[in-house]
Amino acid sequence: MTDPIADFLTRVRNAINANHRVVDIPASNLKKEITKILFDKGYILSYKFLDPAKDSPQGTIKIALKYHPVTKVPAIRTLTRVSKPGLRKYTHVQSIPRVINGLGIAIISTSRGVMTDKEARRENVGGEVLCYVY
Repeated sequence: MTDPIADFLTRVRNAINANHRVVDIPASNLKKEITKILFDKGYILSYKFLDPAKDSPQGTIKIALKYHPVTKVPAIRTLTRVSKPGLRKYTHVQSIPRVINGLGIAIISTSRGVMTDKEARRENVGGEVLCYVY
């Protein structure tokens, strides 16, 4: 697999399209940080990091997806990968993108860790734009 972040986003997107409640994803440190951001911003219901087992040496992330209780509309409408292995997208602090005029989030990998676009502006750092979520 050449792009594990795209695989993470695709697994979540496919689970939402199939109306699944839980999705299992192979773990990595970057995926764990993205999962924490999605939980903190209210896009997922909960998550659990499972320890490595015989079948998966790196461990697993178990994500409970969030849906509206009455209309069953998912909290995540769109997950878009921005920076790809073939074309990396870097930005400095003055040109950090605003997703849907601030209603969505951009997840950015900076020298101070993985954070949202608002946190990156506050900390005055730029970095690689990983994905847009709204």
